[in-house]
Amino acid sequence: MDWSLYRCGRAGHITYAPDEAHLREHMRAAIFGGEVWRCLRCGSYVTGEPHGGGPISDAPMIRRGKEIRGDIILRLFAIERFGRFLLFAAFAYGIWRFSHSRLTITEAFNRELPILRSAARQLGFNVDTSGIIGLVRRVLHISQTKLTLLAVGVSAISVISLIEGIGLWLARRWGEYFAMVATSLFLPLEIYELYDKFTVTKIALFLLNVVLVLYLVLNRRLFGARGGKHAYEARLRSESVLDEAARVASLVAAATAEASGSGTAAAVAGPPATSQDGAHQTATARGGASEPAAGQAASPPVPHTVGLSPPTIPRSGGGPPRATA
Repeated sequence: MDWSLYRCGRAGHITYAPDEAHLREHMRAAIFGGEVWRCLRCGSYVTGEPHGGGPISDAPMIRRGKEIRGDIILRLFAIERFGRFLLFAAFAYGIWRFSHSRLTITEAFNRELPILRSAARQLGFNVDTSGIIGLVRRVLHISQTKLTLLAVGVSAISVISLIEGIGLWLARRWGEYFAMVATSLFLPLEIYELYDKFTVTKIALFLLNVVLVLYLVLNRRLFGARGGKHAYEARLRSESVLDEAARVASLVAAATAEASGSGTAAAVAGPPATSQDGAHQTATARGGASEPAAGQAASPPVPHTVGLSPPTIPRSGGGPPRATA
């Protein structure tokens, strides 16, 4: 799945016009009736004016590919944290309301308890030995100060969960650090709760928090893990469309310089020299005498008379002379 194209389809493209001419020509293209600019996220060409411009050092750092997938994973953890915030906030509100209405609830409980006791006795139950009734009695006898402290503690947990959710949802560096530290601090408490009473819900929440901590430390490179922040930002820069355009521009410039240097060297060297045999054949064809090659003996000249008759040899018997072949 192309995560970059997926994010551009939901959030829109991001284009940028660099001031550097050698990069600018690789980030734009001319079409009939206008020009198109390359998106910094998905690499597609988009019509219209660029969203920004300036030197390449001021270009925005855009997450692409696997980084977008990582942001989606963080948002899943953020949704879980928002759920915790709502749960703990409702619990804190309930404790606060109970602390202010405890006397009324205690009076109502004491007033309705005899009726409940008689009804349960008719059914064969003894409510005085019930664990639920004993728990309610203990809660009703909690002091106002303890209830207030409990409400404050639960409210603090809900606020922490809210901050974690916001930081993870926005994929901010501070949010990742905050979520990792806050989650790690509660892991010993969760281990103690598992030791005290093992349930499927507790083990599921504990494993979820462990996965979150490991993912933040290893994948997001927190606290110097796997190179730390510098390695994390280098990975973002290595996937940049602008860096890709810079590499292409440097390769084109190198190829152009190499081709220009080869052409200049060929022009200075001049035409290629001919071989000795070729020179000899050329001179012979033009009718001139050719110089013997080094190491060869000069051949004697061949006599040749132009416009003379072949010699005659006299015959015996006084006959006419016969031409020799």
